[in-house]
Amino acid sequence: MNEARKIIPAVSVAIVRGDKVLLVKRARPPSQGLYAYPGGKVEPGESLAQAAARELEEETGLRADGYRPLRDIHIDGSGENHAVDYLLTVFGAAYAGGEPVASDDAETAA
Repeated sequence: MNEARKIIPAVSVAIVRGDKVLLVKRARPPSQGLYAYPGGKVEPGESLAQAAARELEEETGLRADGYRPLRDIHIDGSGENHAVDYLLTVFGAAYAGGEPVASDDAETAA
């Protein structure tokens, strides 16, 4: 019998600045080496929007405002042999300052 997999809430942030979209190259699994919107897991007590703002600043040094949820995506971790699944909420937000600098689990940010 299949057991229910644990689902972890996560967020990512789509930021557009002029005609450019911010992406980070992931430095760690899952999806190491791939480009993605900055994001990560929601910490206990955080709202989804608070997590999105924290992850954006931690991974890139950028600030944004006007966070709005765009889409929820269920990520089945079993395909990559992860013990959990993720429910990823993708946010859109308006650039509010800073220059992209990779940090935390981002290898590059541009």
